[in-house]
Amino acid sequence: MVSTVVTVPLGLLALVYGALSPMECDSCNGAVAERFHDSWTVGWTVLWIGLLIALAVLIATWAVPHRLRYAPRRFVLALAAPATVVVTFVAFMALVDWP
Repeated sequence: MVSTVVTVPLGLLALVYGALSPMECDSCNGAVAERFHDSWTVGWTVLWIGLLIALAVLIATWAVPHRLRYAPRRFVLALAAPATVVVTFVAFMALVDWP
């Protein structure tokens, strides 16, 4: 499925970016570092939960029977999986208090 080819790399890129983002504040200290760390922890949790939801949607896409009457349901789920990754990443970026 095309959704798998799009969702998995997008999810991995979002996860790598989220994991490497604490380096953004390596030179920070004091209150700025504390705010960044606190907001990053919340954002990291949201990112993980959102990516797990995207994985669940992707698995649901695979689980729907390949019959013509289920085609609309499979199509909506196939679109929802990468959209969930994108929305989750945008939420992560908005939650983190970048220095």
